[in-house]
Amino acid sequence: MTRKSPPTSSYAACCWIPLFALRCEEARCPELAAQPCALLAPDDLRKVWQVSPLARQAGVKAGLTISQAIGLCPTLRLCEPDPVHYDQQLAQLLTALGTVSPVIEPAELGRVFVGTDGLERLHGSPEQIVEAIECGMWNAECGMSVQGHPPRHSLERSAFRTPHSAFRVGWGKGKFISWVAATRARPGHAVVVRPGKEKAFLGAQPLAVLPLDPDTHRRLRQLGLKTLADLTALPEAAVVAQFGRAGRRLWRLAAGVLAEPVVGREVPEPIVAALTFFSPVSDLGVLTQALTQLIERALKHPRRIGWRVRQVRVRAALEHGTSWMIDAVLKDPSADPSRILAPLKTRLDLAPPMKAVERLAVEFAAFVPGTTELQLFARDANAAARAGRRRALRNAVQEIKLRLRRSPLYRIIEVQPWSRIPERRYALIDYEP
Repeated sequence: MTRKSPPTSSYAACCWIPLFALRCEEARCPELAAQPCALLAPDDLRKVWQVSPLARQAGVKAGLTISQAIGLCPTLRLCEPDPVHYDQQLAQLLTALGTVSPVIEPAELGRVFVGTDGLERLHGSPEQIVEAIECGMWNAECGMSVQGHPPRHSLERSAFRTPHSAFRVGWGKGKFISWVAATRARPGHAVVVRPGKEKAFLGAQPLAVLPLDPDTHRRLRQLGLKTLADLTALPEAAVVAQFGRAGRRLWRLAAGVLAEPVVGREVPEPIVAALTFFSPVSDLGVLTQALTQLIERALKHPRRIGWRVRQVRVRAALEHGTSWMIDAVLKDPSADPSRILAPLKTRLDLAPPMKAVERLAVEFAAFVPGTTELQLFARDANAAARAGRRRALRNAVQEIKLRLRRSPLYRIIEVQPWSRIPERRYALIDYEP
């Protein structure tokens, strides 16, 4: 694996496939498109995860329990999740989009940002760039097809089965504008926000398009704000004083000032270690031991030398053809097996496989540069804890300074401890952690 900075792009196209996992299930079972159906949550099979439009019309919503959903729609058909299959379909889509642009950044299942800087030399206007991206999506061999949208080329394969589930594309400067544009596009169409039109486009959008937590959204609504234009009408300093660093980012996104670029994936080849059981296993203790062995085996791979693990994924093939998958992004990248195992073990305890496991695989999907010497310090739990506290304290001090425009925190130091005058013994200096 060679170390190099990932490519970036200031202009982006957001390719959005609503209900991607449910569309994958409809591709395997075409009859699902004609009846109300819902997909169960991978981490809790007692709750509904994705809901088809027909089921939504009957009142079924994501997050409801199975009994609540069936009570609202007795004809509802429930599908067990197959996360490994969805991940494979997304990987195929990323590969297809990679033929259009080398700068690809997946955001979530079914939402991908494509960097378009420089593509005008190949395709022309933004509309023509979007057309090329749509062709790439149609060419994606995701095992799906669309009715009602004729192929644009004899070799093209469509990506969805029903018109309402077709992909949407948005183009603009930065990821946020392109994402908002994609949400405003009609199924199978695109919305292009040309340079200079960002402020006018964003001003009419509701606050819900911002990445808000429920508490911040409630507070903004209490202030009488409904659209992004209402938010940007307030002084930036006032928003920062109320919401801190997050408020500054929200105000700048709403004003179109902050345009976050697409960051291409640094794609080192993933490291995979797998184990096939002679007989299916359902005991969590045995699965944990197997995970430990697979992590240790993957860490010994030659391609891992000089890199710390950032993201780890566990896949399992279950009985009767279903699958199970958990994914963890390590807050502090590490090459220590116990640190990598800890979040996986927590997820395993909270949401174990519902059926016996036939095959288990661990994949190191993302890495950050590191050396063996750094890992020696990382093994010191006390040093790591102290470093974490210092980072948290430093972030808190920066947040206070940002809101108050000054630092009210001071450190007491000895100046003249022998002095008879108390005021001369000590002094206050600005606190800098």
